[in-house]
Amino acid sequence: MKKFTALLLALVMLLLASCSQGANPDQGAAPDTGTTSNQPQGSDSDTTTDQEPPQEEEPEPEPEPEPEPEPEPESYEILDPTVMPEGGQRDGVTYTAYDGLVEHLFFHPVIAYPELAFDGDAQEKGLDDYMITTGEFTKILESVYAKGYVLVDIADVWSETTDEAGNPKMVRNTLYLPEGKKPLIFSYDDTNYYEYMLENGFAYKLILGDDGKVWSWGLDPEGNEVVSRDLDAIPMLDKFVEEHPDFSPFGAKACLSLTGYQGILGYRTATDSKVEWTAELEAKRQAEREAVGPIIEELRRTGWTFGSHTWGHIRLGSGNMAKIQTDTQKWFDEVGSLVGPTAILFYPHGERPDGNDWTNTGAAFQYLQEQGFRVFCSVGTESFSFIKKDICAVICDRLHPDGTTLRKSRKRYLQFYDAKDIMDTSVRPDFGVDWE
Repeated sequence: MKKFTALLLALVMLLLASCSQGANPDQGAAPDTGTTSNQPQGSDSDTTTDQEPPQEEEPEPEPEPEPEPEPEPESYEILDPTVMPEGGQRDGVTYTAYDGLVEHLFFHPVIAYPELAFDGDAQEKGLDDYMITTGEFTKILESVYAKGYVLVDIADVWSETTDEAGNPKMVRNTLYLPEGKKPLIFSYDDTNYYEYMLENGFAYKLILGDDGKVWSWGLDPEGNEVVSRDLDAIPMLDKFVEEHPDFSPFGAKACLSLTGYQGILGYRTATDSKVEWTAELEAKRQAEREAVGPIIEELRRTGWTFGSHTWGHIRLGSGNMAKIQTDTQKWFDEVGSLVGPTAILFYPHGERPDGNDWTNTGAAFQYLQEQGFRVFCSVGTESFSFIKKDICAVICDRLHPDGTTLRKSRKRYLQFYDAKDIMDTSVRPDFGVDWE
């Protein structure tokens, strides 16, 4: 009985030992939580805490792009036609001395939109009389070029010197031109872009384009802004010379005849005595003066020059010396201060001071000469010039291609062009011609 009891006790103890081993087969193993965790010690992947998430680094700011450099102006050479090229040739072209007549044509601003100019209003007749269209201007350029004319600067035709007694006098210069060519002066009156022009089909003002060249700015008949080199006589001549450089072998373009009472070149640089002049108005005027400066600089650089047409487009034959003196000083203050000194005076209305100024030298002419003017230009039926003997000055007449001469003076202009080929009767009013 004792043996049986002992055996039974041993079996029970063996059974208890087996159960204990099955309950914990891997001593020291981590408890199975049903998840795999890579959290560091002390972290709790199953709960939300107030800890801020890591901040993303802000990207480095991109560098601002470098501003586009201003376009370098194309080189432009201006030469002296009074100096014979070395060896008598330049660029393979033979030059010869010329002492003959120097022709002079002048233009008013050209009409860009004939439908606005010739619309039957009160301005129509005057615009037809004194203006030409862009198409007519292009044809005139082509004709004078084909007939062998080359542009020269009016300031190169005469020079101031002294006589044997030391007195100042003007002399006519010998010009050295490409063989077979004839000299031609261009001048443009009233390149101010007056307010009446803005509603009658003209460009509004000159600007500098992205290429650094002079362009016109204005509105078409539908009111759209238009920037062009084909709607104003200034950029049109620039463009023509670019395409025909032998038309301007010395770099000359034209002399711009400026008044001042409504500003210049489309910029309102004038004062106005008819209104109370305020600091605000003066600030606007100064801004316009600043804006027109680069235009003037580019024109000068590329062969354009400037002359006075008086500040107020006054009649110099009136004999009103106080008015002439006041007007002249105002031109110097408001126009000359922008374009620089000039020796060229273009008579408004073609009206000579002191009556016949090539025989008379009255008070008005003498005063104007004392202000630095030396070449005095009127309007006539031929390119007449005369060096005065009693005072250091030249007087001259110039011809005027416009509606009046296209209609009535065909024969007088045949050395330049044939009005039959130039006049655009399809856009002008039917005021008749004398050459049919």
